[in-house]
Amino acid sequence: MSVGYEHVDLSELAKRGIKLGYTPDVLTAAVADLSVMLALMASRNGGEVISLVQENKWPSISWAPFGLCGPQLSTSPASPQRTVGFLGFGRISQATLERLVPFGITDCIYTSNPASVETPERDAELARANRLRSVRRVGAEELARESDVLFVLAPGGATTRHLVDEAFLRRMKRTSVLVNTSRGTLVDSDALAKALREKWIWGAGLDVVEGEPNVTADHPLVKEPRCIVLPHVGSGTFETRLGMATLAVQNLLAGIDDHSAMPAALDLKNKL
Repeated sequence: MSVGYEHVDLSELAKRGIKLGYTPDVLTAAVADLSVMLALMASRNGGEVISLVQENKWPSISWAPFGLCGPQLSTSPASPQRTVGFLGFGRISQATLERLVPFGITDCIYTSNPASVETPERDAELARANRLRSVRRVGAEELARESDVLFVLAPGGATTRHLVDEAFLRRMKRTSVLVNTSRGTLVDSDALAKALREKWIWGAGLDVVEGEPNVTADHPLVKEPRCIVLPHVGSGTFETRLGMATLAVQNLLAGIDDHSAMPAALDLKNKL
């Protein structure tokens, strides 16, 4: 009952002829919704301002013209351009992009698996469909440098570990926001904590953290005021979990019946 499978030894399954069912697609909408929520919370200092109320500090805060402000996700006359970036550009990334269009996002940049096939024609069609000025594939340095909000939405595993490291974070804008709703291993937690502490970037919204669930109140990221940390609840809607459970059961029943194909089976032919 998971879309990820990096916790499974695929080569051993392939050796033994064991089928692997998983639950892709079903959670796309829920994770995209949460990704946008985290972008808004991180941009508008959600952790800091909520704590003011919860810790009874609101009465002692004096109003100021730029007090408790943060960068706006949507475009405005003062900031008519907004570039959203995606590290990984699969189903969830594209669903997230669709949700951001009403905010006035003007440009989309992304990196993806070198083996994936994206064409300028496909990108141009995506731009037209989403009423954007441009959608284009870029290198990692440009992704870091140009993204106002960067969504990390790539698979986990050894090949993607710490793609967002100190060098990557140092290239980002001081007003940029990082959102990770994929796998915690893609982001170097120590480097991100340092980036937030030293204000290389504005804020971060995380649904996943390396080493989870062993993330406690003394974790460097939890201690950062401009970092929102959730306990991996991206698929946590009633509708999505019901869909995932149903698909997992359908996979199981089909797996038992040698004459039926799993509705969602991972191809293990190249995993030996």
